[in-house]
Amino acid sequence: MKKILLFVLLVMGHATLAQKPAMSHESMWMLKKIGTPAISPSGKWVVYSRTETSYITEEQTTDLWLAATDGSAEPRKITNSKGGEENYFWHPSANQIFFTAKREGDEVAQLYRLNLDLGGEAQRLTSLSPGISTPKISSDGRLIAFTSRVFATAFTDSTSKKLAEEKKKIKTKARVYTSFPIRYWDSWLDEKQSHIYVMDLSVEKPNPVNVFSKIGLVESKGFQLGSFAFSPDASQIVFTATTEYNTTAYQSANSHLYAVSISGGTEKLLSQDPTDYSSLQFSEDGKYLIAAGHLNGNKIYYSEHLYRFTWPSMEARTEIATGLDRPINDWEVSGNSIFASIEDQGVDRAIQISIEKGGYAYLIGGDAGSVTGLSVAGNTIAYTYQHLAAPAEVYVWNAGKSIPISEANDASLAKLDLPKPEVFWTKSSRGKMIRSVILRPAGFDASKKYPLFVLMHGGPAISFKDAFNFRWNPYVIGSTQYVIVMTDYTGSVGYGEKFAQDIQFDPFKGPGNEILEAAADAIKRYSFIDASRQAAGGASYGGHLANWMQATTSHFKCLIAHAGLVNSEAQWGTSDVIWGRELMNGGAPWVPTKTWKEQNPMRFAANFKTPMLLTVGENDFRVPINNTLENWSIHQRLQIPSKLIVFPGENHWILNPDNSKFHYQEVRNWLGEYLK
Repeated sequence: MKKILLFVLLVMGHATLAQKPAMSHESMWMLKKIGTPAISPSGKWVVYSRTETSYITEEQTTDLWLAATDGSAEPRKITNSKGGEENYFWHPSANQIFFTAKREGDEVAQLYRLNLDLGGEAQRLTSLSPGISTPKISSDGRLIAFTSRVFATAFTDSTSKKLAEEKKKIKTKARVYTSFPIRYWDSWLDEKQSHIYVMDLSVEKPNPVNVFSKIGLVESKGFQLGSFAFSPDASQIVFTATTEYNTTAYQSANSHLYAVSISGGTEKLLSQDPTDYSSLQFSEDGKYLIAAGHLNGNKIYYSEHLYRFTWPSMEARTEIATGLDRPINDWEVSGNSIFASIEDQGVDRAIQISIEKGGYAYLIGGDAGSVTGLSVAGNTIAYTYQHLAAPAEVYVWNAGKSIPISEANDASLAKLDLPKPEVFWTKSSRGKMIRSVILRPAGFDASKKYPLFVLMHGGPAISFKDAFNFRWNPYVIGSTQYVIVMTDYTGSVGYGEKFAQDIQFDPFKGPGNEILEAAADAIKRYSFIDASRQAAGGASYGGHLANWMQATTSHFKCLIAHAGLVNSEAQWGTSDVIWGRELMNGGAPWVPTKTWKEQNPMRFAANFKTPMLLTVGENDFRVPINNTLENWSIHQRLQIPSKLIVFPGENHWILNPDNSKFHYQEVRNWLGEYLK
């Protein structure tokens, strides 16, 4: 009996010591993806989307889930269709949920209503041929407004259909442009523009009406709609829009505040100041219009600020939360407050801002992780929380207590070895304090020496937040082999507006040196890093920096650049956005500024010598493929060991599951070859 007991204890001990596996691409990709929550007006329920992932994209499904905000019952799925639901929200008084979806029989996304009291399937409310997006409901629940992309003169759906048919009959497929821009992200732009429609839910057969039919803004070549909201009495739509979008080759476009009656008519300009407004909401008592915006100038980056206007006079414009100096991720008005998610030194945290007094207080988060997607009802807040080792899940905050709601990935993540990241700060040679994150490999053994992979973030106006990443996941890249260091160089956000602006005229040299100094600091601090085996890489701006490392240092064993520029002059002329690049470099490329001459990687191609992996999406219009091809030509001309991977159909990001898996494999193979 004693022998049996000893054997059992030994087996249990072995099981306890058994090493959990590292996160693989499969275990990462198959995690559920949880959407932003929407809390019911009563504060008792929360709805959110949940995506069941698959390597076969046709088998991937997204549905809505409903849960009690007190966590008293398991969440339950309330939709079940092939077309995923988006833009979901509650009726302000009835037990109904609205959403957009492209369901069976829909060629484009339409608006649906799900009555939770009656049960059964959701009912389709619209049949607009161009489809709809961004629906919003009036405070009394009677009206819904949404946007639809139509031809500028198509104010009825019959006209939209007629013009679309006429376009199809034209045999010539040439694209003709007379002004900038001509493409965006991964699509060529056409003559369509977003218009706002309003429909009355109180009638038996709601008919959407285009409220832009008589406004003069749509006649401008530079018209582009921003955000919108119902006025407190639901008699008007207040919206942001610019008429300067066609001037963005040589200046920043300003958006102003406008209003139009829900029955149509001409627009009314509400803002006379030079602020570029982006989003707006009304206070619940209807006394104030709150708008987010910033002043455009000659800086490369500006943080958004919140402004309060008295309504409807639009007088007494007042900035609120004046000392914040942090980027605002999202915000929602509830009661006498604004609840906002802000980015603060590598984390996203929630704050509460007084509309009347303008002050703010920290509310949720701050030490670790990322709190975003706030939805508020009374004293109850639903939000998503994620961190480096776990994707977003829905939580509810009430009376200072956070309650986990969705918990869709807890069991899967518990099976994996996910070392906790550590933050360290380095004082740079320029006297700045630079934040970095170090991540040990799975199965970490302090007695071993590990190679170092320096992962550089894009942007540059983003940061290495304590948040999950499906595209460049450090746990998958590092696995059991590599230590990862991720540095927030000058230009990163969350450290004050000036820190982000300081990258201007110094796009690569200063940030590159900070990254190198942080890596050297990590090697000094952590004895398990093998300084003789280092590599670096990144995507987008991280790819730019990888090419700068190729031009200026040779101590890396290999480099990796995805969607990275090697020639900033070519990037200026071919990207979908160009004005910011001119601001960054101090003038147009033909102006011989110091930055153009001294911080363009291609001008130092004679220094290239490090083996390099180059990857790019063929439909990337942000950092077009020509830059990667030019870089490839340089490497081949100089006979530098190199590899080029082009992904047809992909844009700036690699989104196809199989392509993503292949990309991770190639990145790890490249590191494995040179960091043996």
